[in-house]
Amino acid sequence: MAASYFDQLSPGVQEAIESELAGDQDSKSIASVNSHDDALEVVFEGGYHSRRRKASLAPIPGKMTSRPENGRRTTACIVHSLLEKQDGVPVKDHSQSYEGLAQERRVDKDSQTTRAEQTEHSRLLTKKELSDMAFGIRELSKKLSQIRLKLHVKNIFILGKAHDEALVKNSREVTDWLLTKSKDYTVYVEQTLQDNDIFDAAGLLEKEDFKGRLKFWTNEMCAKRPQTFDIILALGGDGTVLYASWLFQRIVPPTIAFSLGSLGFLTKFDFELYPQSLSTAFADGITVSLRLRFEATIMRTQKRDGKGRDLVEELIGEECDDHHTHISDGTHNILNEVVVDRGPNPTMSSIELFGDDEHFTTVQADGICVSTPTGSTAYNLAAGGSLCHPDNPVVLVTAICAHTLSFRPIILPDTIVLRCGVPYDARTSSWASFDGRERVELKPGDYVTISASRFPFPSVLPLNKTRTDWIDSISRTLNWNSRQKQKAFKEWSS
Repeated sequence: MAASYFDQLSPGVQEAIESELAGDQDSKSIASVNSHDDALEVVFEGGYHSRRRKASLAPIPGKMTSRPENGRRTTACIVHSLLEKQDGVPVKDHSQSYEGLAQERRVDKDSQTTRAEQTEHSRLLTKKELSDMAFGIRELSKKLSQIRLKLHVKNIFILGKAHDEALVKNSREVTDWLLTKSKDYTVYVEQTLQDNDIFDAAGLLEKEDFKGRLKFWTNEMCAKRPQTFDIILALGGDGTVLYASWLFQRIVPPTIAFSLGSLGFLTKFDFELYPQSLSTAFADGITVSLRLRFEATIMRTQKRDGKGRDLVEELIGEECDDHHTHISDGTHNILNEVVVDRGPNPTMSSIELFGDDEHFTTVQADGICVSTPTGSTAYNLAAGGSLCHPDNPVVLVTAICAHTLSFRPIILPDTIVLRCGVPYDARTSSWASFDGRERVELKPGDYVTISASRFPFPSVLPLNKTRTDWIDSISRTLNWNSRQKQKAFKEWSS
């Protein structure tokens, strides 16, 4: 029997969790965090089990197309080191090798060429391995939401809309406050603000104490060196939080989102109270919720002359073991949804929908929306999908303007691997987008693979949060079930 995900945490976190769950009210459980140099990756030791098919991957010259037979398998989520590594608690040497025992392995933050086992995609895991990974994310999220993590913050990442004059002023205000509050803080702002007259970086650097502590981040830094940053301060609306998820495609630092936008499903903190909120977070600790993200991979068909082709046959039929039919053309980790639609085409899309190794249905519609629980209040809602609490371990599939009376939205487990493809005999191509970004054309024979990501999104929650926060947010922003109350009957007077 596999060990509990609780056993994977370091002793410091285990002790804090046990104290908190035991109801120790005399001293609030705080897990102290110090290291910010490494990510901690959870791996399994065990035999070489049967693998999920390779999603019709064609070999790429110079790259490994098969997994090593050494029995070492990367099967669980990867989170920022601040969420797991504890101050003063050594990492034990788990040298035993049996299935279900999780280990912690360092990932070099500066590595330019990661090992094949580190970059293995979740879509290639077996059903059990994917289930273990999804369960691990849920267990870790549950534990993190029940304790306070005290962070030793040094490098602070500020994200806002550089083209919004009001938000640039807000970014400058927060930057000035942070640099004034402590000489230990180094603040990173977007590089485009370096020459922005409103932000006035030169004016900030006139203060002697600020020199060397105001720096500028680039997209490349977010992609290659996410461990540089200890925490993200997102200033804006839900779209700003989605942009943070897009910038950090792999490891995501804990994110504190301040509400300055229209809605507020992901922005939990009031910007007007940022001095109090940040002071409390840095001094007393934070609670974190891990949000499920999807890993979406674009698969391109390879030309093979002299033979008619059938997408269903290639993915689940007799040709499913032919690894030379498709090749990967990019992978994205997304927080809201993957949408495959007709794009600019005047006719509806034809989309084949697969789940694991089964053909579910052929979708005749404007498109299809595959959403995370977090994204259930976005495009999924507009397409008629169900609202879903973000703690639910599910995948929501909703057709967009289906040309049928019977395509109801469906909810699937987060351990499934979905594939949405354009059949070879489709009249037109389709288009795929990922959290509304990176819109690409899917030609006949191409498809998108969607599975739970190994890199969840850590959202910081207010310490006074309640279980009804999500209900309150949909009631406040969407007027959920808002109507005039029915009047009572008037009793006849005798």
